[in-house]
Amino acid sequence: MKSDRLLSALLLLQAHGRLSTRELAERLETSQRTAHRDMEALSAAGVPVLALRGAQGGWELASGWRTKVPGLDDAELSALLMSQPSALGHPALAAASERAFGKLLAAMPQRMQTQAASIRARLHIDPVGWHPTSGDLGLLPIVQDAIARDCKLSFLYARADGESGVRTVDPFGIVAKQGIWYLVARAPAGMRTYRISRMQNAVVLAVTFERPANFDLAAHWKTATAQLQQKREQFRTTLALAPDAAGSLRRWCRVSPAPEVQCTPPIPDQWTVFHVSFENSEEARFVIMGFGARAQVLAPATLRDQVAEEMQAAVTRPLLSLLRN
Repeated sequence: MKSDRLLSALLLLQAHGRLSTRELAERLETSQRTAHRDMEALSAAGVPVLALRGAQGGWELASGWRTKVPGLDDAELSALLMSQPSALGHPALAAASERAFGKLLAAMPQRMQTQAASIRARLHIDPVGWHPTSGDLGLLPIVQDAIARDCKLSFLYARADGESGVRTVDPFGIVAKQGIWYLVARAPAGMRTYRISRMQNAVVLAVTFERPANFDLAAHWKTATAQLQQKREQFRTTLALAPDAAGSLRRWCRVSPAPEVQCTPPIPDQWTVFHVSFENSEEARFVIMGFGARAQVLAPATLRDQVAEEMQAAVTRPLLSLLRN
């Protein structure tokens, strides 16, 4: 839109001081003729744009003239820059956010521009985790449109277990968690959360819905994730762990110190006893087996026996193979 382009041109002049018609055209991705007309339009609107002739000429704003942006204190500026565009993860969203950041920073006083540049030079956010998950966010604009207009949304959804089906919901909001985007919506069976990358064929329906006036997205998400965590961690164990094994396990599971227990044989010095929660017995067995001799199962007894049997099988299997050969 022309209004967006004119605002961008104004902020470019404010940020760079003087730009030629060619430079403006390149930055705005227009022809030089259009860039020249834009400068004339700004001047006609009362913006003091000066045309300078000669080899070093171009366009600049009258000395001292600036667009006005409410001032930010140092804490507000630092907090704003902590949410830099790269944190969004998705390239299209990050690019749009980067343009918005550029417009905002250009409208700041010179002192704040310098301070902001210093902060950004010392901060980098890598949105890609060590265990990246791929996800298509092509439907995100459609979801946003439905939320903004309080319209029902219909889509095909594929669950993690492979089951898929059509969903028609009242979309309440979007949540981004570690680069993964979720839709929070009201379904016929109650509030549900959908991973946007698993949605297909989304359609915004002409039917609107009434959004609860007191709905708090952040509060709902906090409650929902706490309930999910409780459901997922249903298999409790008591483990004796070597120091390095305990440090590793804390990064993956909920670990809490356990009272000293008597066990035979006694646990080695420097080992610690913990209560550890897993999603199920299979996950517990898999993780504990990975620690080998650095972990000892104290409870439950069934898990202790299963791990002992599998460890014994792992030792005897190569011997049996050698004997057959």
